[in-house]
Amino acid sequence: MRLLHTSDWHIGRNLYGRRRYEEFEAFLNWLAELLEREGVEALLVAGDVFDTGTPGNRAQELYYRFLCRVAESSCRHVVVIAGNHDSPSFLEAPKELLRALDVHVVGSASGDPRDEVLTLHDERGRPELIVCAVPYLRDRDLRVSEAGESLEDKTRSLLEGLRDHYAAVGEEAERRRRELGEHGDDLPIVGMGHLFAAGGETFGDDGVRDLYVGSLVRVALDAFPACFDYLALGHLHSPQRVKGCETARYSGSPIPMGFGEAGQRKSVCLAELQGREVSVRLLEVPLFQELERLRGDWKGISTRLRELKEAGSCAWLEVLYEGAELMPDLRERLEDELKGTELELLKVGNERAVESALGRIREGETLRDLDESEAFERLLESREVPEAQRPDLRLSYQEVLASLYDDDSFDEPDGSQGGEGI
Repeated sequence: MRLLHTSDWHIGRNLYGRRRYEEFEAFLNWLAELLEREGVEALLVAGDVFDTGTPGNRAQELYYRFLCRVAESSCRHVVVIAGNHDSPSFLEAPKELLRALDVHVVGSASGDPRDEVLTLHDERGRPELIVCAVPYLRDRDLRVSEAGESLEDKTRSLLEGLRDHYAAVGEEAERRRRELGEHGDDLPIVGMGHLFAAGGETFGDDGVRDLYVGSLVRVALDAFPACFDYLALGHLHSPQRVKGCETARYSGSPIPMGFGEAGQRKSVCLAELQGREVSVRLLEVPLFQELERLRGDWKGISTRLRELKEAGSCAWLEVLYEGAELMPDLRERLEDELKGTELELLKVGNERAVESALGRIREGETLRDLDESEAFERLLESREVPEAQRPDLRLSYQEVLASLYDDDSFDEPDGSQGGEGI
């Protein structure tokens, strides 16, 4: 049996205000063709189907059209779990209708492990695969909060809750296999999850969120039941093995989610099962929209722009100027350079201009050494704002910061959903 593991589609995601539906549509068309070409019989989507819990009409259309197309293909099963970006209730709303298409959706933990263990059957009605479809587990799914508990206590109880949850679904999967007697001996069990495994790597500012606020919960590989013949994980955007294990993997996101992932090779995992023996190979996803991050002084930036122009590139650009020369007209210079090309400037960051505005950057210090409050205080000082006016300005500034942090569209570290830099 062949199964394909993918995750972190984030359909509907914007990049500095640019819609990316053409990229998502191109990926889903490529994926549907791949399923047919490789003879895939089961598709596993390990969370973060959408970028928000309330996806727009276009995002929904792409998702459901894809599922209908797969239902008409040789792929017999689709299993979708919710990630931390997904709304469990939204994903599960059409689950009964989708089940008629052999699409199984698990949006949230119910407390009964039987709801997360799926027995999939072949054309003749014989069991061919057991899937432990564990969705993203929220804090409330794993533990009961206690007054006065320390961060260490909270982290320990979260990890214990995750381990206990997976142990329960693993026991249910093994019980079902035992019920089949000798016919179940070679029946493979596949686990799914959307979490941060210990040893997992993030690269640069790839926009991956911490899942549990105030903690550094990382799930050890031994927390997953030994009965899992393959473990399909989502959440981390870079394809990777878990602790070097060949059959425990993150597929990664299929398209670069922000400039922090520019240049990263994207892939999906194709697992071939011979009974309980599993072999895995990566299938590279084509690049549907080139992203390019240019960082450095003006000479380096202009040289790279010239290379891109000569190559006829259509890349979207993020330019981060870090030269010593103050360049208040940086954007105008860049736009002049880009005239007559297909290159598109999405973000300009001018660190020197910000430092000049603050006026108090000390020798050996950079803007990155300051947090938001320190930067604002330097600005008040450099502009010689009267002391009497500062309390109201500080309050207003804190309200602005709070509104940004409360808005999901601004919480990715690479700024891929937020406003343009200075």
